[in-house]
Amino acid sequence: MEQPVLDIRLLDGARRTVERHGWGGLTLQRVADAAGVSRMTLHRRGVSREVLLAALGEQLEREYREALWPALTAAGTPLERLELALASLCEVVDRNLELLDALGHAERDAVFHEDRKPALTKAVFTEPVRRLLADGAADGSLRTPDPEETATVLFNLVGHTYRHLRIGHGWAPERARREVIELALHGVVAA
Repeated sequence: MEQPVLDIRLLDGARRTVERHGWGGLTLQRVADAAGVSRMTLHRRGVSREVLLAALGEQLEREYREALWPALTAAGTPLERLELALASLCEVVDRNLELLDALGHAERDAVFHEDRKPALTKAVFTEPVRRLLADGAADGSLRTPDPEETATVLFNLVGHTYRHLRIGHGWAPERARREVIELALHGVVAA
């Protein structure tokens, strides 16, 4: 079976459609209209809702990887680098507020969670945080009994709470980021 053909226009059209109509309102006709192509073009390219969700998920993965990479290579203590990583996570959430808000619960699960239950967040999202936690555990500055599990907790604590404060409470990015990150970091600093 041939791989579906997605270009940036189709992916942008899918994103705009999800942001405007929610995942439940995403139809291939709406995506085609938003991308400026015919519905038949999507059909010929093998594009489906599932293909679009996978592509949007891959786009989010790339954004997170690129945003958190500097924290892994930066100078400074593990705590300082973890703070940089969490701030970068907030920036990615900010750039994707409408998309993340529009995806339904099941769609967010498919993008972010492992298939098994109980699940951790997919490693592609948590690996940078896990590595920074492991660095802090190694030098004794961070309390992380299980870096993989703690990375899932931090990723979700910061990402979901930040998004909720921005959308649900209308907080400014700086305020939401400062309050969420400060609270999250206090939870892992070794006593």
